[in-house]
Amino acid sequence: MSSTDINCSRRRALQTLGLFGLAAAVPGTIGAAQKAEAKSQITDQDIFNFALNLESLETEYYLRGTSGKGMDDADAGKSPGAVTGGSGPVPWQNQDLRQFMEEVAANELAHVRFYRRTLGDKAVSRPAIDLTAFAAAAKAAGLGDGFDPFANEMNFFLGGMLMEDVGVTAYHGAAPLIKKKEFLDAAAGILAVEAYHMGMARSVLYQMGPEARHAANALSDARDKLDGPDDLDQGIEVDGKANFVPSTPDGIAFSRTPQQVLRIVYLTDKPGVSAGGLFPNGMNGNLKTT
Repeated sequence: MSSTDINCSRRRALQTLGLFGLAAAVPGTIGAAQKAEAKSQITDQDIFNFALNLESLETEYYLRGTSGKGMDDADAGKSPGAVTGGSGPVPWQNQDLRQFMEEVAANELAHVRFYRRTLGDKAVSRPAIDLTAFAAAAKAAGLGDGFDPFANEMNFFLGGMLMEDVGVTAYHGAAPLIKKKEFLDAAAGILAVEAYHMGMARSVLYQMGPEARHAANALSDARDKLDGPDDLDQGIEVDGKANFVPSTPDGIAFSRTPQQVLRIVYLTDKPGVSAGGLFPNGMNGNLKTT
């Protein structure tokens, strides 16, 4: 095995252990038994509930932006948290763009219902969601104070891109940990839908012109600062050209661990954080700490 292969294998192991906060406790080389033990601690139920939290956020965002109303009580679980903000609908000027986002909203709601149906009484309730935290995310990206994602079409697509990019990388990062074949098949299908959303949002923002491109790239940079030292994220414009597919040189979408995802949605670059940002009381379920 080459030194490159060894480094890649060790990096994958560290990422796996990082899902459970164990990486820092393992000095030097990580053995196969340790990797297997770490992977065994996360269940398909944990992964699907983690996804359900994210899908609940997306559903509330897109429904409120297109219809002015969030999900029904029947879709929110037994003891749902409150949703703060979301003064939609967006004052749509372009009905094509509205139809794009109406389809996205329907997809996200379908994902929530799929996870609730699949998990049954093991499904977590909708966590408390703070949609006003998009303003903090925008401020951290250098876009000034008072950002409202529901104020206009560009802002709404920027908020959508912030979530969709993270969703795609989250599904990709979780895929190797899913044990049940039919669950992996479902997750792969949902990842594909989220990727369609992401490509649409990024390409629409690029076509909106310089202001939207600058803002989207600024949000990308801000995510990169939150999720760790690696340079993972990519804006919608790179070297003066469109970049609506953030991927590796091999054309493969990159992935994030749950901890990296949590850093972005909690708006923190610190480890050991269990709440904040878009989820003021944290996510529900076992995967909730950066």
